[in-house]
Amino acid sequence: MYVKIGISGLPGVGKTTTLLKTIELLEKEFTVGGIITEEVLDGKDRIGFTIMDWATKEKAMFASKNFQSRYRVGKYGIDTKILDDLGVRALESAKEKDIIIIDEIGKMELESKKLSEKIKEILDMEKNIIMTLNKKSRNPILQDIRRMDDVRILEVTPINRNILPFKILSIIKGEQI
Repeated sequence: MYVKIGISGLPGVGKTTTLLKTIELLEKEFTVGGIITEEVLDGKDRIGFTIMDWATKEKAMFASKNFQSRYRVGKYGIDTKILDDLGVRALESAKEKDIIIIDEIGKMELESKKLSEKIKEILDMEKNIIMTLNKKSRNPILQDIRRMDDVRILEVTPINRNILPFKILSIIKGEQI
């Protein structure tokens, strides 16, 4: 049996932090692969985002206030070549793992057509998948994920974010319906 979990929540609530704590618990019993996105700070100012292959730890900046790009989300230019290359490779190799992680399925990441297609391909697989979802986005892929019968959406709040990783571990292990 496989489980697909979407971790949703408002920006800044701790979706990625919750996912990272979950991975820490999971890696005691399972192999994990996929992508993690992290904000890049200059002091307290967010200047961009990196994408990292969880298995190899290869990391590259894919969004920056300084990037000149025809792909833009807010004040960030998006380097779709990074997503097309590193993101797609990381997800392809994650197919061999017990659990695939995708952080985050959001506006910036979905600017890459190749990455979007790879995400759709993975979602069609019978694999354990944990993903973080932008709560407010109306992107068709996100809307499709929210409607999928085999995806369980869990919302991160300041109240539950410390317990959620343990709940997700229980769900993955089949201890909880």
